[in-house]
Amino acid sequence: MSILVSVSVITYNAASFVEETLESIFNQTYGNIELIVSDDCSKDNTIEIVQKWSEQEQVKARFKDIKIVTVPNNTGVSANCNRAIAASTGEWIKFIAGDDILLPTCIEDNMNFVAENSNAMIIFSQVDVYQDIFEHNNYQKTIPAIYPDNLMHKSFYAEEQFKILVQSDRINYTPSYFFNKQTILSVGGYDEKNQLVEDYPMWLKLTKAGIRLFYFHKPTVGYRIHSKATNNTGDDLLFKPSVINGHRVRQKFAHPFLPWLQVMKEDWIYNITLFFKWTGTEKKTILTNGLYQFTTIFCNPFYYIDYIKRKLQKNE
Repeated sequence: MSILVSVSVITYNAASFVEETLESIFNQTYGNIELIVSDDCSKDNTIEIVQKWSEQEQVKARFKDIKIVTVPNNTGVSANCNRAIAASTGEWIKFIAGDDILLPTCIEDNMNFVAENSNAMIIFSQVDVYQDIFEHNNYQKTIPAIYPDNLMHKSFYAEEQFKILVQSDRINYTPSYFFNKQTILSVGGYDEKNQLVEDYPMWLKLTKAGIRLFYFHKPTVGYRIHSKATNNTGDDLLFKPSVINGHRVRQKFAHPFLPWLQVMKEDWIYNITLFFKWTGTEKKTILTNGLYQFTTIFCNPFYYIDYIKRKLQKNE
């Protein structure tokens, strides 16, 4: 009997797409799968669609088990991820958002990598990006396009990966994330205080704990770009909420390990961003965009201090 893998669908208002996500799991070439759907109090009929789909006889026969997890109030993506992990009984877990898909051999490819790499507990791979629908004409790109030597190089230890990640989140292929359940539990799971930013703190926690991130260069997941995405704020704003939320995460997890000058540069941008938000001038126009760029970059005194410092060090 093959190892049980829990595929956990993380949903919030995913009614338009979730059935396609579920079908992609149903059609996996790997056999021994448990299906978990963890919903964060969707306002649409996501759960109704999931329940109807899961009641089909062929669906019941396909999976080792099917669990639908719901809550009475919205709690944020980090808590939703923790609930999905708690409901899972598989040794390995694959998260998938309720608007994305698994490519047909996703679980099989990951489990083959596990079999060949006994030390691999956290695994990434490539992601195929599509606009709106998963059809050939809507294909945008595959990320990362080349092997990410700067972070996932085979010679790097977790300590080196941590130092790179402290500088910035270098993983833009998060949807491919495949992990060992006990490894995530060993670092305390997801930080539920960060309701909108769950992944970056986890990469820092893992690598700081000495757990190396692994990678293989093959697409395993389809990622959908669309206007209904929870992190989409449109093109009419100067900045996305992630600029503010991401900085708060970095203050807690990254800044204690960074030089003071880099922290001050980031704090300047953050405070300027808060000012634009507070004054209600975050709408993008020629004027506000110019002012935002001018105040965050050209008026940032810590850029000039850093420049002078590097110049003096070079002359020495």
